[in-house]
Amino acid sequence: MTDLTFRTKDGTFNYRVCAVMIHDSKILAMRDSDVSHYYLPGGRVRINETAENALLRELKEELDITAEIIRPLWLAQGFFRLDNGGEQYHELALYFLVDISKTDLPVRGESFILNEGETAHRFDWLKFEELETNYFYPLFLKKEIFHLPESLKMITIYE
Repeated sequence: MTDLTFRTKDGTFNYRVCAVMIHDSKILAMRDSDVSHYYLPGGRVRINETAENALLRELKEELDITAEIIRPLWLAQGFFRLDNGGEQYHELALYFLVDISKTDLPVRGESFILNEGETAHRFDWLKFEELETNYFYPLFLKKEIFHLPESLKMITIYE
């Protein structure tokens, strides 16, 4: 199936879902060897796939877990350039609060590495306060993680 990502002469459009997974006032963040910053687990939505199903699929692929979505938190329309190539992005990202209580994530350690095909993902449990000092995207989450909305909140990000 096709990801809802397409390139134009003016930049790339991307539709993404992200998991906000919290344990002991820490958030699970990831980074890959070819990316210099931390980001949240999740990925691209495919054509004819709901955002919820896309997130659960991505969590199974990246972390080998079956998680439960609690609620949507943010719908973010983001405008940014990638560090490694300068490509301009217009991204719609849905952030969901995810229940991991029935998974083994909390006992995997403070840091662990999992392979997804050819890609090695490093996962770290970062204290909320550590987001401010780490190279972490999206930037808005560095402050908003302390105030999770009770209902879907729309935000616009220029980074």
